[in-house]
Amino acid sequence: MGLDEITRTLTDLRAKLTAPGAPFELTEVEIGGEKLPAYRHAKRTLPELIDAARSFGDAPFIVYQDEAWSYARVFAAADALAWALRERLGVKQGERVAIAMRNRPEWAVAFLGAALAGAVPAPVNSFGLRDELLGACETVQPRALILDAERLERLGGAGNLPGVEVVLCDTGSAPVTGVHSWTALAREPRTGPPPVQADPDDPALLMFTSGASARPKAVLTTHRALCQAIMNINYIGAISAMSSPAVIETLMRRGLLPTTLTVVPLFHVSGLHAQLLSSMVNGRRLVFMRRWDPAEAIDMIAKYRVTQFNAAPTMVMQLVEHPDFDFDAMRPLLAGIGFGGAGLPHRVIGQVLDRLGATMSGVGFGMTETSGVTSAISGEGFRARPTCSGTLSPIIQLRIVDPEGRVLPDRQAGEIEVRGVSVMREYWGDPAATAAALHDGWLRTGDVGYLEDGYLYIVDRIKNVINRAGEKIAAAEVESCLLQHAGLVEAAVLPIPDAAHGEAVAAVVVPAEATAPTEAQLQAFVAERLASYKVPARIVVSRERLPKNPAGKVLKSELRRAYFEAG
Repeated sequence: MGLDEITRTLTDLRAKLTAPGAPFELTEVEIGGEKLPAYRHAKRTLPELIDAARSFGDAPFIVYQDEAWSYARVFAAADALAWALRERLGVKQGERVAIAMRNRPEWAVAFLGAALAGAVPAPVNSFGLRDELLGACETVQPRALILDAERLERLGGAGNLPGVEVVLCDTGSAPVTGVHSWTALAREPRTGPPPVQADPDDPALLMFTSGASARPKAVLTTHRALCQAIMNINYIGAISAMSSPAVIETLMRRGLLPTTLTVVPLFHVSGLHAQLLSSMVNGRRLVFMRRWDPAEAIDMIAKYRVTQFNAAPTMVMQLVEHPDFDFDAMRPLLAGIGFGGAGLPHRVIGQVLDRLGATMSGVGFGMTETSGVTSAISGEGFRARPTCSGTLSPIIQLRIVDPEGRVLPDRQAGEIEVRGVSVMREYWGDPAATAAALHDGWLRTGDVGYLEDGYLYIVDRIKNVINRAGEKIAAAEVESCLLQHAGLVEAAVLPIPDAAHGEAVAAVVVPAEATAPTEAQLQAFVAERLASYKVPARIVVSRERLPKNPAGKVLKSELRRAYFEAG
């Protein structure tokens, strides 16, 4: 399909799918005095969304370390936990239940059980150390905390959490003073969950931002926002499939059970919304990895006949460029790879599109603050525009503004601002940060991008735009250029102080082999492809992987301290 043809197709399908009487019919809801578009047929509350998946019964839901959990088993445990939270731990509707553990079936049970009890689940960063875990609990003030043995050890015991009911999910653990046993709470069979009366505008979820450079903030999401976001994922699937009929026909002939290999943390929107909850409402299977390892991921894709892999750009690159990744062997299995919204080298996208055959691979752009909703594209649409971040969601309004807040025309880059039914209500307990992010219903995303023919293109984060003598340089553009070099596997670009130009371009790169390209060779490589002022003044070749947060974002503040700050 040509560019104009796919654009017309997507426009026509959007109109049909959202028309009166259609599955994704649009209506209007009033939030904060503003009338906003919303899906008429989305569920009203999180418990309603969860209950709709009970019909999948004995179908496989979650696989973890060769143990399979059916939908029925997950829901039986979640119902038992919901009653125990209410009756034995005294959790009241609207109170927070924090979750801190690695991806495992009990994580899903804890989340579903908390929601079914009428509580507000608050997943926290399971990679955090003692102070980070305590800080998260201090922020959300949970009535209960459900964790695994590793997190309990990091916290130094339940004594550091006065007033919090602590539940240890490791069934093989010996009794621990001051800690409730998961087995004791979740083993009593119950018929259904406790009754809950929730309103669509009530708090449903507290989820922390990724916190690449500062202390993470807790994003408050309502029931309406969360349910609309999950409905939007189904809309993306529908419009992508309808615009790629030949691809869908090829995939359907394989007869494989839709299965996602989940490697991103469930405490992030890309794990919870786009994988756990989206799979749940559609009766799909999830395979959890204990920890990320590209070689093990390749084995698991083959073993479990995985059809979908969505992960951070660094993980996707490590997977498809691993020496054991065989495109011929993967072609009959993988129906799609999700690339994230930006940051992946074009060479990797090209490899997947050229060598993996007919797939529904694609990209999307969203934030914790938008419940993951902004733009997306996959299938033939993505093949036609592989450098974009998708077309806009029907329930999101988006504009591009300059530093003074003036709306910019198409093809001019500026800060992306969005508003819509899926946008957060506030940063929990942080009115100053809320006021800085939200104005007149619009959310300042901190991302730089532009619109072209209805497609969104991401340039970079505002803080990653380098100002060299008045010339604005997107770090992502220079990173993408460096990663075209076959000798590199990772690259991070950041500004450093420069007496002559205010800021200069610096980079830290990780070579693919023992023999690395030199700084001068890399500078010459960039100079052949980008304007001279974009060539890094300094390039550090590191033998260690770049530091990242759990969402896969490079921690540039750590690189700056390690390589470019004196002392």
